Amino acid sequence: MGYTVQYYDLVLVAIFATMGLGAGVGVLTSLALPTAVTVAGVAAALLIAHGLFVNGPVDGPEDLTDEVDALN
Repeated sequence: MGYTVQYYDLVLVAIFATMGLGAGVGVLTSLALPTAVTVAGVAAALLIAHGLFVNGPVDGPEDLTDEVDALN
């Protein structure tokens, strides 16, 4: 059984790449590091919001009505 790359794997990689790019821009250019990281953080937050709300981990609203088994 092989592993396939899925959408949420790509979201995690994009978050890491966005933050790394922000840090790189802050270090390598005249733009202040906190400003570059903040802008990258906003972009990463938008990626997270897209992964949660636009392309959420459920197939449809009916999946939200399933009861969760108790842990105990």
